[in-house]
Amino acid sequence: MQLASSGGRRLRHAALAARKLALEAERTVTRKELSAAARDAGKALDLRPAQRAVLSELVACWGEQEWDRLLVWPSNDYLMSRTGLTERAIRRILRQLIDLQLLAPKDSPNGKRYAVKDLAGQVVDAFGFDLTPVYARRGDWAVMLMEQKQLREVQKRAFDEVTICRRAAEEALAALAEHFPELDRSAFEGELKTLQARTPARSKVTLPVDLLEAWQLLRIRVEEAFFEKGNAGLGVRHSNNNNGSPSETCNKGFPKKAEAVLPTEQPSEHLSPELILEACPTLADYGQPVRDLADIVSAGRYLRASLGAHESAWAEAVEEIGTVRAAIAVIYTLQLYEDDVAKNGGESRIKNPGGYFRALARMVKTGKIDLAVELLAMRRRRMA
Repeated sequence: MQLASSGGRRLRHAALAARKLALEAERTVTRKELSAAARDAGKALDLRPAQRAVLSELVACWGEQEWDRLLVWPSNDYLMSRTGLTERAIRRILRQLIDLQLLAPKDSPNGKRYAVKDLAGQVVDAFGFDLTPVYARRGDWAVMLMEQKQLREVQKRAFDEVTICRRAAEEALAALAEHFPELDRSAFEGELKTLQARTPARSKVTLPVDLLEAWQLLRIRVEEAFFEKGNAGLGVRHSNNNNGSPSETCNKGFPKKAEAVLPTEQPSEHLSPELILEACPTLADYGQPVRDLADIVSAGRYLRASLGAHESAWAEAVEEIGTVRAAIAVIYTLQLYEDDVAKNGGESRIKNPGGYFRALARMVKTGKIDLAVELLAMRRRRMA
């Protein structure tokens, strides 16, 4: 810092800049207004507690005189008694406040701080410190505080997005471990631990460079892996296997009746058409009365296209869990999807219902999910 000598105290350029600041014409400043400006300055400049304590005591000495400068003249002994700091600390902090353009020193011929009085005993001038810069720069404090608030908001949104991506990545990894344990997840888990170690606490001011982008990329990769496994490797949700005449209409109407329900496929008594109708009102989209299990199968085959599920998914489900349970899985998945859309304001967490149906059928086969239990729970939720 460049210094200039005034013959006594070494004068800093910050002090010269502070002296140029002035109050508005005929402006009277109260101690309350000055104290508010000092508090804002402390927040804007992030002053240390000792600096704030000294500045606060200087402000408390302002006598609300109708002067054009806000002069105070407390001695170091007074400031020591009020703050509990040593004289050396007081001197150091006063220099720091001058460097921050919060104070402007006004030195007397003998270097002491005192008031100048007239013959009637009225204080007309003083030697000490000028607090005018604290009040005159209140516009600067307001701008700095606004910028700090905006920065905190940006950082909060960044930390919130990191938290969302972290939880989504952890949930996707847990889903992969539960539904597709054969998949090698070591690379994803290693990257997750690395990012967790790099992520600071929210008390930090800024996030490391590119950390948010790394979390977003990990989330996309893990969710895409789960999507691809749930979609059985298919790159599209639909495929055109219509080999009929182009002159024929695409919609040939509702199926007359599904294939016959074999005796070995008869489900438990809990999987009755009545239970399915009560738990899954989405069956109304079928447009035909549902009286028995054959109607349930017919509805499942018809509504399968509403999920965007490929016919290979239906064929696999029929082979693995039977026609009836495959149809019930279609209806259950469709109801889950519609309930989620209604609950989340038009957006569902099930991004690929067709892949979800395929994964659900596999879990029913392995015994991880009992359709009867799930339907009973869905009916209870709906009745509640």
